[in-house]
Amino acid sequence: MPRTIWSGAISFGLVTVPIRVASATENRSIQFHQYHLADMGRVRVRKVCELEDREVSQGEIGKGYEWSKDQVVPISDAELRELPLPTAKAIEIQAFVPLDSIDPIQIAEGYYLVPDGQVAAKPYKLLTQALGRSSKVAVAKYAWSGRERLGLLRVRDDVIVLHAMRWPDEIRDPAELLPPPVELSDDEIEGALALMDSMSRDDLDDPEFRDTYTEALAKVIEAKREDRELPEVPEPAKQPGQLVDLMSALQESVKEAKASRGEDTEVQVPKKTAAKKTAAKKAVRKFRSS
Repeated sequence: MPRTIWSGAISFGLVTVPIRVASATENRSIQFHQYHLADMGRVRVRKVCELEDREVSQGEIGKGYEWSKDQVVPISDAELRELPLPTAKAIEIQAFVPLDSIDPIQIAEGYYLVPDGQVAAKPYKLLTQALGRSSKVAVAKYAWSGRERLGLLRVRDDVIVLHAMRWPDEIRDPAELLPPPVELSDDEIEGALALMDSMSRDDLDDPEFRDTYTEALAKVIEAKREDRELPEVPEPAKQPGQLVDLMSALQESVKEAKASRGEDTEVQVPKKTAAKKTAAKKAVRKFRSS
């Protein structure tokens, strides 16, 4: 069972739900250490006091805020826990909103909120079912690790999940990154929609969605450990070339996506486009006969 990161309560209105917080995700990537290549001795980072020029133990280290070059204000963990904020001890729900009203760029890591004891079971289930029936998510404030945060509460398999969120003013304005103005035809847009349709799926439960980088790295480590040749780099199926005809690229992509699923690779002309071409032909015939 994952360890408890924080304990407190969820608060909405006059209802309080005692909870414990556990990480909802885990890091499965391969971790490296730093080594001295000459003798493969481990290289470690040592914490040294600049004034005394000596290594200090963890028990001697605390937090501080540099008020000026000559003054540092020490802040203890106990003082951070006792901040004069209601969110220091509770996840305070501020509002309930539709999920699609929140920009995904604001949503960060997730945590499971576990009911803490029998007394929490009923209000926990109440909030879980209320969120499920409303089809909404809760937006809350909470304070961890020396700062107040914004959070999103939703239900996953009857468990409440808290997602850390970025404050609105932490999101950079993308306006300066926009590409120069270009013109797109209806055919190109319909072609892109056809490609999206050929690549659509109901879920991500597929071997395709796995960490192949970590798998490849594990093979390299195993080969080096056993003093074998490193695995060969597979040749790409097709070298990407310069994009000349966007429509042709879209149609070819649709064919490849359909072929990978064993479907008919014939690319259908979009209905809107076909209708426009038919109308154009009729107009030409009418003009000639007049």
